[in-house]
Amino acid sequence: MEQVKKEKTFKQMLWVSMISMTMMFAGLTSAYVVSKAREDWVSFDLPSAFYISTLFIIGSSLSFMIAKRTLMAGDQGKTTSLLALTMLLGIGFIFYQFTGFGQLIDAGLYTTGKQSNVASSFLYVITGAHLLHIFAGMIVLATVLFRNATGKYTAASHLGFSLGAIFWHFVDALWIYLFVFFYFIR
Repeated sequence: MEQVKKEKTFKQMLWVSMISMTMMFAGLTSAYVVSKAREDWVSFDLPSAFYISTLFIIGSSLSFMIAKRTLMAGDQGKTTSLLALTMLLGIGFIFYQFTGFGQLIDAGLYTTGKQSNVASSFLYVITGAHLLHIFAGMIVLATVLFRNATGKYTAASHLGFSLGAIFWHFVDALWIYLFVFFYFIR
Protein backbone atom coordinates (compact mmCIF):
# COMPACT_ATOMS: atom_id res chain seq x y z
CA MET A 1 0.00 0.00 0.00
CA GLU A 2 2.81 2.40 0.93
CA GLN A 3 4.55 1.73 -2.42
CA VAL A 4 1.38 2.59 -4.36
CA LYS A 5 1.06 5.84 -2.41
CA LYS A 6 4.69 6.71 -3.11
CA GLU A 7 4.30 5.95 -6.81
CA LYS A 8 1.17 8.14 -7.08
CA THR A 9 2.91 11.01 -5.29
CA PHE A 10 6.00 10.91 -7.49
CA LYS A 11 3.97 10.67 -10.69
CA GLN A 12 1.78 13.59 -9.64
CA MET A 13 4.86 15.69 -8.86
CA LEU A 14 6.32 14.87 -12.28
CA TRP A 15 3.07 15.74 -14.05
CA VAL A 16 2.76 19.05 -12.21
CA SER A 17 6.31 19.99 -13.19
CA MET A 18 5.72 18.99 -16.82
CA ILE A 19 2.52 21.05 -16.91
CA SER A 20 4.50 24.01 -15.55
CA MET A 21 7.15 23.54 -18.24
CA THR A 22 4.46 23.30 -20.89
CA MET A 23 2.95 26.56 -19.69
CA MET A 24 6.36 28.25 -19.80
CA PHE A 25 6.98 27.16 -23.38
CA ALA A 26 3.40 28.06 -24.35
CA GLY A 27 4.06 31.56 -23.01
CA LEU A 28 7.37 31.85 -24.87
CA THR A 29 5.93 30.64 -28.17
CA SER A 30 2.90 32.92 -27.72
CA ALA A 31 5.25 35.87 -27.20
CA TYR A 32 7.05 34.80 -30.38
CA VAL A 33 3.78 34.84 -32.34
CA VAL A 34 2.79 38.24 -30.96
CA SER A 35 6.25 39.64 -31.71
CA LYS A 36 5.97 38.58 -35.36
CA ALA A 37 3.82 41.67 -35.89
CA ARG A 38 6.80 43.94 -35.16
CA GLU A 39 8.15 45.97 -38.06
CA ASP A 40 11.71 44.84 -37.34
CA TRP A 41 10.84 41.10 -37.51
CA VAL A 42 13.31 39.13 -39.63
CA SER A 43 12.34 35.67 -40.91
CA PHE A 44 15.01 33.03 -41.50
CA ASP A 45 15.28 29.30 -42.08
CA LEU A 46 16.09 26.92 -39.27
CA PRO A 47 19.68 25.70 -39.25
CA SER A 48 20.13 22.32 -40.93
CA ALA A 49 21.65 20.92 -37.74
CA PHE A 50 18.25 21.29 -36.03
CA TYR A 51 16.80 18.81 -38.52
CA ILE A 52 19.51 16.31 -37.62
CA SER A 53 19.09 16.93 -33.88
CA THR A 54 15.38 16.21 -34.27
CA LEU A 55 16.19 12.76 -35.68
CA PHE A 56 18.53 12.13 -32.74
CA ILE A 57 15.93 13.03 -30.12
CA ILE A 58 13.25 10.91 -31.82
CA GLY A 59 15.70 8.00 -31.96
CA SER A 60 16.52 8.44 -28.28
CA SER A 61 12.86 8.32 -27.34
CA LEU A 62 12.38 5.15 -29.38
CA SER A 63 15.40 3.48 -27.79
CA PHE A 64 14.13 4.41 -24.31
CA MET A 65 10.72 2.93 -25.17
CA ILE A 66 12.33 -0.31 -26.34
CA ALA A 67 14.51 -0.32 -23.20
CA LYS A 68 11.36 -0.26 -21.07
CA ARG A 69 10.01 -3.25 -22.98
CA THR A 70 13.22 -5.20 -22.46
CA LEU A 71 13.18 -4.31 -18.75
CA MET A 72 9.64 -5.64 -18.48
CA ALA A 73 10.78 -8.80 -20.29
CA GLY A 74 13.55 -9.24 -17.70
CA ASP A 75 16.56 -8.64 -19.96
CA GLN A 76 18.69 -6.30 -17.85
CA GLY A 77 21.74 -6.47 -20.15
CA LYS A 78 19.79 -5.45 -23.23
CA THR A 79 17.99 -2.76 -21.22
CA THR A 80 21.34 -1.30 -20.13
CA SER A 81 22.61 -1.33 -23.74
CA LEU A 82 19.47 0.44 -24.95
CA LEU A 83 19.74 3.03 -22.18
CA ALA A 84 23.37 3.65 -23.18
CA LEU A 85 22.19 4.11 -26.78
CA THR A 86 19.55 6.54 -25.53
CA MET A 87 22.30 8.48 -23.72
CA LEU A 88 24.47 8.58 -26.87
CA LEU A 89 21.54 9.79 -28.97
CA GLY A 90 20.83 12.45 -26.34
CA ILE A 91 24.45 13.59 -26.56
CA GLY A 92 24.07 13.67 -30.34
CA PHE A 93 21.00 15.87 -29.95
CA ILE A 94 22.94 18.31 -27.76
CA PHE A 95 25.88 18.34 -30.18
CA TYR A 96 23.65 19.19 -33.14
CA GLN A 97 21.80 21.85 -31.16
CA PHE A 98 25.10 23.62 -30.53
CA THR A 99 26.07 23.04 -34.16
CA GLY A 100 22.79 24.75 -35.08
CA PHE A 101 23.67 27.70 -32.86
CA GLY A 102 26.98 27.93 -34.73
CA GLN A 103 25.10 27.90 -38.04
CA LEU A 104 22.89 30.72 -36.81
CA ILE A 105 25.95 32.76 -35.87
CA ASP A 106 27.54 32.01 -39.25
CA ALA A 107 24.35 33.36 -40.85
CA GLY A 108 24.72 36.58 -38.83
CA LEU A 109 21.90 35.77 -36.40
CA TYR A 110 22.81 36.58 -32.80
CA THR A 111 21.10 36.51 -29.42
CA THR A 112 22.01 40.01 -28.31
CA GLY A 113 23.90 43.03 -29.52
CA LYS A 114 23.70 45.29 -32.54
CA GLN A 115 23.48 42.39 -34.98
CA SER A 116 20.71 40.58 -33.13
CA ASN A 117 17.05 40.66 -34.03
CA VAL A 118 13.90 39.75 -32.17
CA ALA A 119 13.28 36.51 -34.09
CA SER A 120 16.77 35.10 -33.57
CA SER A 121 16.78 36.17 -29.93
CA PHE A 122 13.53 34.27 -29.36
CA LEU A 123 14.93 31.21 -31.13
CA TYR A 124 18.04 31.20 -28.94
CA VAL A 125 16.09 31.74 -25.72
CA ILE A 126 13.44 29.11 -26.44
CA THR A 127 15.85 26.46 -27.72
CA GLY A 128 18.27 27.30 -24.90
CA ALA A 129 15.50 26.82 -22.33
CA HIS A 130 14.72 23.48 -23.94
CA LEU A 131 18.39 22.52 -23.76
CA LEU A 132 18.34 23.18 -20.02
CA HIS A 133 15.53 20.64 -19.76
CA ILE A 134 17.52 18.23 -21.93
CA PHE A 135 20.48 18.58 -19.55
CA ALA A 136 18.13 17.73 -16.67
CA GLY A 137 16.89 14.79 -18.72
CA MET A 138 20.47 13.63 -19.29
CA ILE A 139 21.07 13.63 -15.53
CA VAL A 140 17.88 11.61 -15.07
CA LEU A 141 18.92 9.27 -17.88
CA ALA A 142 22.40 8.78 -16.39
CA THR A 143 20.79 7.93 -13.06
CA VAL A 144 18.39 5.45 -14.67
CA LEU A 145 21.26 3.89 -16.64
CA PHE A 146 23.42 3.52 -13.52
CA ARG A 147 20.57 2.15 -11.41
CA ASN A 148 19.61 -0.34 -14.11
CA ALA A 149 23.22 -1.45 -14.64
CA THR A 150 23.49 -2.12 -10.89
CA GLY A 151 20.30 -4.19 -10.87
CA LYS A 152 18.02 -1.72 -9.08
CA TYR A 153 15.17 -2.05 -11.59
CA THR A 154 13.10 -5.12 -12.30
CA ALA A 155 9.81 -5.78 -14.05
CA ALA A 156 8.15 -5.57 -10.62
CA SER A 157 10.07 -2.53 -9.30
CA HIS A 158 10.76 0.19 -11.85
CA LEU A 159 9.29 3.47 -10.58
CA GLY A 160 12.42 5.56 -11.20
CA PHE A 161 12.82 4.02 -14.63
CA SER A 162 9.23 4.81 -15.55
CA LEU A 163 9.43 8.38 -14.25
CA GLY A 164 12.67 8.92 -16.17
CA ALA A 165 11.05 7.58 -19.33
CA ILE A 166 8.03 9.85 -18.95
CA PHE A 167 10.27 12.90 -18.52
CA TRP A 168 12.51 11.93 -21.46
CA HIS A 169 9.52 11.40 -23.75
CA PHE A 170 8.16 14.74 -22.59
CA VAL A 171 11.31 16.67 -23.56
CA ASP A 172 11.30 14.78 -26.86
CA ALA A 173 7.68 15.76 -27.58
CA LEU A 174 8.45 19.30 -26.47
CA TRP A 175 11.31 19.57 -28.99
CA ILE A 176 9.13 18.19 -31.78
CA TYR A 177 6.53 20.82 -30.94
CA LEU A 178 9.17 23.58 -30.94
CA PHE A 179 10.74 22.35 -34.17
CA VAL A 180 7.39 22.22 -35.98
CA PHE A 181 6.44 25.59 -34.48
CA PHE A 182 9.64 27.29 -35.69
CA TYR A 183 9.41 25.54 -39.05
CA PHE A 184 5.92 26.87 -39.79
CA ILE A 185 5.85 30.13 -37.82
CA ARG A 186 8.64 32.29 -39.21
